[in-house]
Amino acid sequence: MKKLLVLAAALSIAQPAMAGSINLSTLGGVQSDFRDLSEDLGSALSYKAISPAESMGVTGFDLGVELTSTKLAKSAAKWKTLTGTDMSSVYVPKLHITKGLPLNIDIGAFASTIPTTGINLFGGELKYAVLPGSVAMPAVAIRGSMTKLSGVKQLALDTKSLDVSISKGFAMFTPYAGVGQVWVTSTPDASLGLTEEKFKHSKAFVGANLNFGLTNFAVEFDETGSADSLNFKLGFRF
Repeated sequence: MKKLLVLAAALSIAQPAMAGSINLSTLGGVQSDFRDLSEDLGSALSYKAISPAESMGVTGFDLGVELTSTKLAKSAAKWKTLTGTDMSSVYVPKLHITKGLPLNIDIGAFASTIPTTGINLFGGELKYAVLPGSVAMPAVAIRGSMTKLSGVKQLALDTKSLDVSISKGFAMFTPYAGVGQVWVTSTPDASLGLTEEKFKHSKAFVGANLNFGLTNFAVEFDETGSADSLNFKLGFRF
């Protein structure tokens, strides 16, 4: 556990430094700019499970640190004004935990702090393996998830997601893929002269999980809306 916390801190420090908290007043009340920012943040901060569809079982447990790198598709040119630093990608380090429950249900949650931006983020998921998977058959699961941003005084943003995924294990290697929808609500402070944005993104993802006894590594590519994310997870899974 201590090693995971140290690694999470290292991932946070290793990401490109940003000069300060997001300042939405620099948008000058331009609604289209706020929409572009909201779309990229919705893609970057929405839930990334980084795990196969198969059920973990009643005794299953997964604890890991993650790093999500999301390429800004619409608002990259505005980040210099918003934060004081040029950026083409947003990096989100996370501490993630998942527990298997009876009836092929898994429950999970994560917490994240993005240094120098003011962004704190947390989220959760509930997954049901419609087909739990076997030696001969793939696993198929449906998942509902949510995330919520805090720490940015001028912005309230939350996401809700629903996806379906499939995976098939081959010894220690389990590839998986899925599709879904993400609903984003982005609400600016009333003093900014901007209005709330509500929209949905289509989502598609593909990944692979490698398990070496208790040590686990997973990598996932995710396309949510116009933005692409690359996700990594390292931890313990059994």
